[in-house]
Amino acid sequence: MLTIRKKGAFMAALVQERTPAHRGGEPAPEPNPDALRSGAAALGVPLTDAQIRQFQRYHAELTAWNRRANLTAITDWNAAVTLHFLDSLSVAAAIPNETLAAGALLDVGSGGGFPGIPLRIAYPALRLTLLDATAKKTAFLSHICRALDLRGVTVLTGRAETLARDPDLRERFDAVAARAVAETAALAELTLPFVRVGGVALLQKKADIQDELARAQNAIAALGGSLKAVTPVSLPNLNEPRAIIVLEKTAPSPPQYPRRPGIPAKRPLR
Repeated sequence: MLTIRKKGAFMAALVQERTPAHRGGEPAPEPNPDALRSGAAALGVPLTDAQIRQFQRYHAELTAWNRRANLTAITDWNAAVTLHFLDSLSVAAAIPNETLAAGALLDVGSGGGFPGIPLRIAYPALRLTLLDATAKKTAFLSHICRALDLRGVTVLTGRAETLARDPDLRERFDAVAARAVAETAALAELTLPFVRVGGVALLQKKADIQDELARAQNAIAALGGSLKAVTPVSLPNLNEPRAIIVLEKTAPSPPQYPRRPGIPAKRPLR
């Protein structure tokens, strides 16, 4: 059963609709799955035919909803395979096996569902929570989880800075993922308070991050974390450098963190 919870000022509208038919009256042809299948296998994530069909449906629904919910600038199938689906699946390499098998993952700032939904398709036992501050986006997330029959997924509408203070969410997750353009120090403040001691925060980055990591060391320590690894990521037909910063939660986050909404990004901890 899909769980939808209201948090903060937003309420995700529940809207169900079928994938639109092709303009000619016939269903649109399904995208070629070869690049997705081979790319996922190269990442160590083999996909079944049923899972491939879920990704094809995901893409169709993402494209259909994009005009109203502004989910992504990337709707072409081949580009979405690399920049959305495979990029999301690459996070699996940094997630402990026991978490993939039955652990709890929170996707902060999920947007169109990345990386959480591709990971949940590939690892059906993963207990997934999707969080976004925009109600139109969480409406899509609720819809796509129903459309793909992803049972047991929780969708939350609200700010991470606010929800991290909820005792039902604070330090409750084995892993917390974030795919965002914010600095590492800001992302650490938005993710580590949700991570249980012994768990990990997984920050997807796509640029040279050495200076950024150096600036974030004090913030990571202040939030009860430590740098565990920087895992390089190589995606097919993509030459730009990408990596996953893995932060281990070594101590509880002090109660004053995260700071009020907007402050972590505007004034990252130093």
